[in-house]
Amino acid sequence: MSAEATNPEARSEARPELRRRGRTRLDLRRLGRAALLGPTSRDRLPDAIGHVAEAHRAHHPDADLSILRRAYVLAESSHRGQMRKSGEPYITHPLAVTLILAELGAETTTLTASLLHDTVEDTEVTLDQVREEFGDEVCFIVDGVTKVEKIDYGAAAEPETFRKMLVATGNDVRVMSIKLADRLHNMRTLGVMRPDKQARIAKVTRDVLIPLAERLGVQALKTELEDLVFAILHPEEYEHTRALIAAHAGERDPLPAIAESVRVVLREAGIHAEVLVRPRHFVSVHRISRKRGELRGSDFGRLLILVGENADCYGVLGELHTCFTPVVSEFKDFIAVPKFNLYQSLHTAFATSDGHVAEVIVRTRQMHRVAEAGVVALGNPYATAAATAAAAASGATAGTAEACADPYEERVDPTRPGWLSRLLDWQQSAPDPDTFWSVLRAELAQDREITVFRADGGAPATISLPGGASCIDAAYAQYGEAAHGCIGARVNGRLTSLTSRLSDGDTVQLLLAHDASSGPSADWLEHAHTPAARIAISSWLKAHPDGAAATTTAARAPLSVVGARGGGGNAVADLPDATVRLAGCCTPVPPDAVAGFVVRGGAVTVHRVQCAAVAQMRSLGRTSVAVHWRATADCRVTLLAESFGRPHLLADLTEAIAREGVEVVSATVEPPVEQRVRHSYTLQLPDATGLPALMRAMRDVPGVYDVSRA
Repeated sequence: MSAEATNPEARSEARPELRRRGRTRLDLRRLGRAALLGPTSRDRLPDAIGHVAEAHRAHHPDADLSILRRAYVLAESSHRGQMRKSGEPYITHPLAVTLILAELGAETTTLTASLLHDTVEDTEVTLDQVREEFGDEVCFIVDGVTKVEKIDYGAAAEPETFRKMLVATGNDVRVMSIKLADRLHNMRTLGVMRPDKQARIAKVTRDVLIPLAERLGVQALKTELEDLVFAILHPEEYEHTRALIAAHAGERDPLPAIAESVRVVLREAGIHAEVLVRPRHFVSVHRISRKRGELRGSDFGRLLILVGENADCYGVLGELHTCFTPVVSEFKDFIAVPKFNLYQSLHTAFATSDGHVAEVIVRTRQMHRVAEAGVVALGNPYATAAATAAAAASGATAGTAEACADPYEERVDPTRPGWLSRLLDWQQSAPDPDTFWSVLRAELAQDREITVFRADGGAPATISLPGGASCIDAAYAQYGEAAHGCIGARVNGRLTSLTSRLSDGDTVQLLLAHDASSGPSADWLEHAHTPAARIAISSWLKAHPDGAAATTTAARAPLSVVGARGGGGNAVADLPDATVRLAGCCTPVPPDAVAGFVVRGGAVTVHRVQCAAVAQMRSLGRTSVAVHWRATADCRVTLLAESFGRPHLLADLTEAIAREGVEVVSATVEPPVEQRVRHSYTLQLPDATGLPALMRAMRDVPGVYDVSRA
């Protein structure tokens, strides 16, 4: 099945191997009735699934089809007498779903479960019967795609059904493969439904099923679903696009000639490659028409070049960029950096001498199979090669022990994508079906994924996040509810606020407060993108309304605490009877080199010689006054403390200062800015030599990341 075909002829062109085998479009109505009325020999496959067997053997020549015969017999007998709303016997639906998966290369277990996927839901067949006849693995998959009862869940039945399927998909991705194929066939036959029901089903398909197909890499299903949804939800744009494609069909298409030129270039270079013209599907044509305006002939398709090895992909790229004029902005290397849904290809474009621009996709045949079928092309990701061979030889489908007995038992799956792990984590914190449903749609709307690295060396070493995620998202992904106490982060070694957005490949170190009473601020919700973070923050704010109110109050004026002492400390000016004051801009202490200047009132202000005010005074022609330090060791100094905001921080800092035997002359705390707070302390030290120890003690206070002289 082509991912980008716009009509049956296009499908044939996109998949020439199907055309060579002479397979035609199937009349499922006729096949379904034949299945009900025609006799079938016990020792061979029923005629109605002969086409499924043919498609399956094309991908798996050695597959044992006896289990398919048994699954079909059970499905046909259990659905006998049931009719679809379109008028066909119901058995045509599981047959069509199974054919879709067989075309994509699904293995025998998936096809067996597909034939049976509606039996437990719509007939008298039970899960125990499925397990007894076909094994735990088929039972687990069938249970995963079986809807929950509306009589039990009411309006929450649809969200809870999807929750159940997603949890099962976390243990076996084949559950979602069958659901996607099931929805595709239902969408193909949606015309018999009322318009309002068509629109409702199409919206759920758009918001949930299509993003899931994209994440699982099943482009063949995703693109056809997009076209079907497009026709229902946007009929005017669909008709306009259909008219554009129809008008192009009557014109000369430049792409075949361009493809032949590429074949000649690659043949002369000694590169064995297959060059195909891939028509765009309806939604793709619509998007490119909005992007480029008036379309040219080469805009209605792309060139697909299939080669044998990865190195050949880059060889093809070199020849194309050498022999044609490349459009540099269109080049993307998804082989070196695959997409998070397994997709690998080289994308480029070049201009021809007559002004046409041809977009090109270069990939190996294996990459092409994965690009079209995604996780379906991986077969059974949970079985070893030996186990798969043994199952094929015996016709059995025994998989993970007791998988059906406990359908939510976690499987060890190192290949599980990060987005699915995140989804399975946060859904546990969303017991309300409405919350789950709305957050699920928001999660699936994220169309990009990034990977960041942990700086602490913990396991796992990487964190997968959606594009646009912030340090807040990383904190909740790493620490769960313990992230409530997060007070800051270092990204690539530099301190930054929690609201900072992360980029792919960043190294993140998250800083947690030791104070158990610490909690998130309400404005974190504006910067949290992952459902796990948003749900956790909302729950904490709901449980701590006083804490929420305290963190969202309007900006305050700076808080100042002023002591009783003043003066020049132990600085002495060589000017009789002059009042000496230590400058607040640099607060010199022994043994700093200092300079004094007479100001209004006859007082002498003492600055460190490196202070900018000294240069300014001298530029104004002020004469400096010699200043020296008394023999006594006490001194006054102003320190600036930079910290992340948290409760009790001021108390902890003043306690640390007091433990060093230092007197606070004055203190100023500025309002928080992006969770960061600036403190200014003027301190009277009994001994200037204790200043380094004092600064270290202040830096050791949780949340403080820098202390410096003013």
